Amino acid sequence: MSAPWDITPRQRALYTVIVMTGAFMAILDTTVVDVIVPKLTGPLSTDMYGVQWIITSYMIAAAVALLICEYLIKNYGSKRIFLLGVALFSFASLICGTAGSLEVIIAARIVQGVGEALIMVTSHVMIFSYFPPRMKGLAMGIFALGVSFAPALGPTVGGYLTEYYSWRTVFFINVPIGILLLLAGAVFLPSQRPPLMRGFNFLSFFAIGFATVSLLIMLSQGQKEGWFSSVKIGVLLYMAIAGYLLYALFERNSKRALVDFSLFKNPDFTNGILIYFFVLGFSMYQYFYLLPVYYEHIKMLPTLNAGLAIFAFALFIGIFSPIAGVLSDKIGPKSTLAIATLIYLVTSLFLLPRLEYYTPMVSAVLLTVPFGIGMGMFFAPVTVLILKSAPEEKSELAIVLMDYVRFVGGSFGTALATNNMEYYKAFYFDAMTQLQNGGYVSFFLERTARFLNLTIEEVKEVFRNYELFMSYNYGFYDTFLHAAYWGAIGSLFVAALFILKPKKDTI
Repeated sequence: MSAPWDITPRQRALYTVIVMTGAFMAILDTTVVDVIVPKLTGPLSTDMYGVQWIITSYMIAAAVALLICEYLIKNYGSKRIFLLGVALFSFASLICGTAGSLEVIIAARIVQGVGEALIMVTSHVMIFSYFPPRMKGLAMGIFALGVSFAPALGPTVGGYLTEYYSWRTVFFINVPIGILLLLAGAVFLPSQRPPLMRGFNFLSFFAIGFATVSLLIMLSQGQKEGWFSSVKIGVLLYMAIAGYLLYALFERNSKRALVDFSLFKNPDFTNGILIYFFVLGFSMYQYFYLLPVYYEHIKMLPTLNAGLAIFAFALFIGIFSPIAGVLSDKIGPKSTLAIATLIYLVTSLFLLPRLEYYTPMVSAVLLTVPFGIGMGMFFAPVTVLILKSAPEEKSELAIVLMDYVRFVGGSFGTALATNNMEYYKAFYFDAMTQLQNGGYVSFFLERTARFLNLTIEEVKEVFRNYELFMSYNYGFYDTFLHAAYWGAIGSLFVAALFILKPKKDTI
């Protein structure tokens, strides 16, 4: 039986384009929608906390659906599940675009999230199989265009579509692409493997699914509810812990485990997952969230201009992703990952914290370019490392675990960024008011009110808003820096790759 990579270069290119288009479409949608969410309060007759569920529901559905992907691929093959994911994603996009109420769009986003999970895992599996062992790094470098370049490009695409068309266009654009993908995939993509019928541990699935839903809702609602001063957040935390404990109990007593934890006996696999969790999820995802906020709320740019500023570092992600893949094949994934992590740490510790209101736009854009280079070089080597340290028959499970920790780690990262922004804004506001000479401030505001022919209350409100803005501006320094600290923690596991050697090569 021939290997999956025993195909012509033309076939490899065709299959890669089809699969990567699906992955790019699915993951681009995650950040494109982030841009339009503030604009949906009016059309959907709700507030910001209501429309936030458009993002939360998608994230939860995708994270839970990931857990069943290995079973579906083993039983029905990657091609069928990929096409099913594209169909679900495209149909749900159509419903989102025509939705007239918050409830309808949330329900459609749940279906869309399931579709994204199926697309991402199967596309990852398929593209890895199309390239021979000597070209696995290049394969993951190409795949990184979807995983890292697409979400960085999202604000630019979302800003353009909403500026010149409508927020509904963000969803409608997926429909014709999805139809073309279904036709091309059905005709051209090869079947990966014959079905291997096996059972499924539903008890473990429901337990970890319950825990995941509770955890992600807690993280997304924590800032709104006041974190652990809220009974609701405390209950959600308890439910998450209980769910994970039940999962551990079911796994321990099951003959058919949902996750094969023997994978973690290989230190390369374990360190790779932890690097993915901390560097990508806890740290990089904070910058994905913070940089659009910086450009829109600190630099006061319109959505489209903010998207164009973000495109600067997104472009370098796209350029360096395949370069990192080639380097992974030439010098090895560990060395390439070490270089990427070093670039990322220097950028996040010393360059990004310098971004503030007074930073000239050209300087602000240039300071983010090394971030794009580090991010572009990160994904390919860590993915190659993880997949090469797992047995071939467990590659689907390895990818599921990677995507699961990406969702959970990214949710933690976003929650940390939100919490730090609010905390440091309040901290600097209090610090400014304590340093002020109350008598002089009152004298200044009274003179200003007379000069501008305004009431003292109006002038006080303007001054208060100025103080809030400047405290927000100063707080970004610490918020950026705290995101870098998580990257520094993750870098310890990069160092461990060179210290802890696996007992035998599993390539």
